[in-house]
Amino acid sequence: MREHFNQQLVQLNAELENLGQLCDNALAGAIKALQEGDNELARKIYKSDFVVDQKEREVENLCLNIILHQQPIASDLRLVSSALKLITDMERIGDQASDIAEIVMGLDYKEQSNFKLIEEMAKASRAMVQDAVRSFITQDMELARNVIDRDDVVDNYLVQARELMVGLINEQGHSPKTIVDLIMIAKYLERIADHATNVANWAIFQLVGEHPDKHPAPQVAMQA
Repeated sequence: MREHFNQQLVQLNAELENLGQLCDNALAGAIKALQEGDNELARKIYKSDFVVDQKEREVENLCLNIILHQQPIASDLRLVSSALKLITDMERIGDQASDIAEIVMGLDYKEQSNFKLIEEMAKASRAMVQDAVRSFITQDMELARNVIDRDDVVDNYLVQARELMVGLINEQGHSPKTIVDLIMIAKYLERIADHATNVANWAIFQLVGEHPDKHPAPQVAMQA
């Protein structure tokens, strides 16, 4: 019985790794489409969102099957329950990569110099996703904490991107719609980093049984 359970846990890790790779591929493709103005690639990424959704459902079914038939306890239960939470964040990462691709499909903008900041932001967000998934699979708490710390870097990129894009509105040749589209791409990248942070939080939870975001509520002094 335990041997079969261990095999299922190995399968779960493999499926989580596959899901992470699908999300990474979608994000990489969306950013490449932006950089190269490749509408066909953007359309391919946009239409492939169902692949991530399907993998999420497969992993969810596996987790529920493990809980139903194996009735895990303690650390094993934390692993499976954390995986259920993780796949929701991964599905959202896939959605937001698809959202970026959808924007790129209608984007008519060739000034590559103004993509540099977004490209750096995309690189940072993508690395967070990769490391967050790896920290969960390898149970690497130090790497998970490193991912959480890097969320501020992406937040700062969003602030810089907004300032840059707002400044472009006053320049000739920049349509307000295009600027809004670029700001939305930056916002989606920031959300992707947030979801990567959530994945890292669940990586820590499965090891210590406590979510890093959870802090005791402040005590309110009672009046006499």
